[in-house]
Amino acid sequence: MSIPKAAFVLVHGGWHNRSSWDRITPILEAQGFAALTLDLPGAGGNAIAPISLGHRPFDPAAFATEPSPVAGVTQEERTQAVVALVKEAASLSGGRVILVGHSAGGMTISAVTEQVPDLLLAVVYLAGFMVPKGMPLLAMLQHESMSSALSPGLFVGDPTAIGATRIHAGSTDEAYRSLLKASFYGDVSESEFAHAAAQLHCDESNAGALAPSEITPERFGTVPRHYIRTTQDCAIPLTGQDHMIAMVDEAIGGKTTTHILESSHSPFLSRPAGLSRILIDIYAQSLAEQSAEAQ
Repeated sequence: MSIPKAAFVLVHGGWHNRSSWDRITPILEAQGFAALTLDLPGAGGNAIAPISLGHRPFDPAAFATEPSPVAGVTQEERTQAVVALVKEAASLSGGRVILVGHSAGGMTISAVTEQVPDLLLAVVYLAGFMVPKGMPLLAMLQHESMSSALSPGLFVGDPTAIGATRIHAGSTDEAYRSLLKASFYGDVSESEFAHAAAQLHCDESNAGALAPSEITPERFGTVPRHYIRTTQDCAIPLTGQDHMIAMVDEAIGGKTTTHILESSHSPFLSRPAGLSRILIDIYAQSLAEQSAEAQ
């Protein structure tokens, strides 16, 4: 069996799971790459739903107040899960690994890059949270550049009281489902939206939102970084994306290479071919830069 050109490690965003990448991995694999995914701790197959979610009749008040079963999941657990996957990817690809994170997954890929910079050819943020040292995701979400974000309107209950940021992806309320689609899946069909929403878990541990970024120029800053800007994004608006890019460039030094997708927050569903093409182009650019440095 031949060694892949490189290995992509693909990290999903909040409330999502590894199925986010189901349209991307076959394209990458067909082009000779390995593509590794996982359910982060507390997500997908590792998620535990509140008991109240299954009560019939459904009790909105109970759902909004029940403590989260995944409140104890830490950012460090998520970081180490991805570090392990990066190491596996490196063993498959001769050390050529590109780490990709979507949305809230950006916090995890930042932490991983800080820990294992020597294992990465590049790090890629897909409409991801990329923030300077000391800043948590929550602080960025509350910044004025994020004021047009629709996703906070989905939050159910008091995150501090329940230990998680909760959404109700299975809600039958028409207004809530419309907001869910507009937030994450504005440019996908109704049937695709229904399928995607059915995959979402309801609780994201507060640890991921409250853990401050720990990136440094000496480690994170040595890895070429890319940001895929999603221009129709209503979960992380373009103004917020650009603010994060500017903040990190100033704090870390160097320049984030940017790419553009005319898409919503979920181009892995609406623009899989375009997204895959950008990822493959990033690989080619990274390889060329690595070769130039070696000469």
